[in-house]
Formats: sequence, structure tokens, C-alpha cells
Amino acid sequence: MGSLYRPKYPPEGWKYRDAKAAGLLKESATWWIKYRDALGVLRRESSSTEKETEAKRLLKQREGAAVEGRIIPARAEKITVTELAEALKADYTANARKSADRLAFSLAHLLPAFGPRLAMQVTSADVTTYAAKRLEAGAAPGTVNRELAALKRMFSLAVKGERLQRMPYVKMLTENNARRGFFERDQFEAVRRHLPAYAQPAATFAYLTGWRLKSEVLPLQWRQVDFKAGVVTLDVGTTKNRDGRTFPMIPELRALLEAQRAATTALERKTKSIIPWVFHWTKKGRPLRGFMKSWRQACLDAGLPGRIPHDFRRTAVRNLERAGVPRSTAMAMVGHKTESIYRRYAIVDEAMLREGAAKLATYSESALGKVQGKVKGAAEATPF
Repeated sequence: MGSLYRPKYPPEGWKYRDAKAAGLLKESATWWIKYRDALGVLRRESSSTEKETEAKRLLKQREGAAVEGRIIPARAEKITVTELAEALKADYTANARKSADRLAFSLAHLLPAFGPRLAMQVTSADVTTYAAKRLEAGAAPGTVNRELAALKRMFSLAVKGERLQRMPYVKMLTENNARRGFFERDQFEAVRRHLPAYAQPAATFAYLTGWRLKSEVLPLQWRQVDFKAGVVTLDVGTTKNRDGRTFPMIPELRALLEAQRAATTALERKTKSIIPWVFHWTKKGRPLRGFMKSWRQACLDAGLPGRIPHDFRRTAVRNLERAGVPRSTAMAMVGHKTESIYRRYAIVDEAMLREGAAKLATYSESALGKVQGKVKGAAEATPF
């Protein structure tokens, strides 16, 4: 069995022997614990608290780990959540994750609540309390879930790296914020007419392919466009799911890219420079980073406020469904790795329902006609 104790220290300026001989040893305010680990080694460590109840809880954790045969890694009891956050940021940098801005926003809320705390002392109840407080403060469930995901990831990395032996259970909140926006062709044309000329080609490409505008369409380079093979490709590691992707050039897409190639060649001759980017500023040839201000204004002018470029992904999925493209092929073209995610985008609309009803009606009439024909034929063949 382990035990609690408070070690005695000599007064400042006294050596231990002299202080002991003079009876001047003073007791520490911090509780220490003593126990045998899974290997039977006697260990002593500070509980880092002056509260006996918290020290007892830590002692029980250590004794429980010994019974289960788990070895507490060195310094595990000293690691703070701030240190875990630094390791998470390093992981994002090492893997070139594209959501670093989202992570920074999450940590801005997580660190004031958990940062200074010892990682081993964070419990599932603490996480639940944090989520409840964030909701009370007006944060959306989706926002809180992104923060909880970051917290879960940092603990997961620590456990995998054997810096910690355990992690708190992180229960995610239920989200009901899936967008249902999409563009019918006339709606897209209305928005495109109000976009500046330099933004129209990129918007059209995103509408036709369903590729992510900021991370997949705008960074596209000419080396990824193969007119001879008739395909456009995304390199492995550049997409959200890290997979490569290929999209065949349908006639409209080929016409768009050929016009863009001609405009790029003319600009290269004028500026006497090589422009590797497919979508760029029409006068200077610099890569086009975004056009959200122009986009929002174009949506307003077209009478479609609140629409976002990501609605193109839902639109592309719907168009593929309407065209009868096999689901596995559609997933590969748009870039959905799992069917569950694809189904979130494959929203059935009234037009599709009407088309389905018309097909069902045709089938029903055909089946009924066949049955009636057989009955009539049988009646005519029956002798009286």
C-alpha cells in the first residue's frame, strides 16, 4: 500500500544536519506520495498540491496503474496541456495541415481553460464542463466540436508518443448544422455575371468539378492540366483527405481551360514571364488567392445572399446524381473518401423526386399493361 507524507526541510540558510540537531526542521506544505510501481520499484513524487484529498486521488491513480501493470512515463506528472498544445501545433506543421488557422482559433479558447493544468489531472468531467460553458457563452455546437477535436487530438498524440498513459474521454456534441445550399444552373449564371472577369473562370471550374475553391482550384497549375489525356489532376498530399484526384474534361470544362490557356499565353508574352498558375490576375499574372468580397457582392446583386463557394460541392454531387453517374465514380471525381460523407452532399431535391415519380409511374403502367394483357389473353383462350 502507498502512503502520503510531508517531507521536512531545514530553515533557509541551515544545513540539514544542523537543523535536525537543533530541532528546527519544518514540514512542507505540499503532500508527497510513496508507492511501488508495476515493476515493484519504490517511488516517491510530489503531488503538486497542498490538498490531502487531491493527493490521495493521485496516489490511487498510481496504485491503480501499478495493479494494471502500467508504467507511468518519466515527467508524465509534470506535463501541462500547454505542452500538449505545442506538440499538436508541431504536428500540424510537420504534416502541412491546411486547417492551421482553425486550430489557432480553437486553442485561443482551450488554453485559457486548460493550458496551465497538468495533463494527467484533466478528467472527462472537466471536458464536459468546458463544453457546457462554451455553449452558454453562445458558441455553436460545431465550433465547440472543433475545439474538442483539437483537445482530443493533442491527448491522443501524447498517448501514442508514450508521454501519457491515459486520456480523458471526449464526448462530441450533436451537430445539426449541415448546409443544404446548392446552385441550379440559372442561379450560377446569375452570380457569375456579377463576378469580375478575373474570378469567373475559377468560379466556373469549381461549379463544374465540385473541387474546393481555396485549397484545390485556386492553387491549380498548368502542369496538372493534360489536354492530350483530357484530364485535370490534383497531386497526392494536396487535398483534404491527402489522396490525389483526377477529373475528366467534359466539353465545357475543356473549353474553359483552353480559353484560360490562351489568355495565359498572351499574358506571358506581354509580361515576358512564365505563369504557372491556371487562375491568376488578368493583368499581372500573379496567383489568384481569393475573391470573397467580390463573391459576396455578386451573390447580393444576383438575389442570392448568403451563398458560399462550398455550395458548389453539393451542386456537383447533385449534378452527378442526376446524370446517373455511378456513386463510386462520382466520389472519386469530387473527392469524397467515404460514402457517409458523400451522402451528406447528395441531397435529393424536388426535381429529382419528380423524375423518380415519373420513372415509377412509367414502370407501374408498363407492369400493369403486361398483367392486363396476360389476363385478356387467358380469357380469349378459355373455351366456353
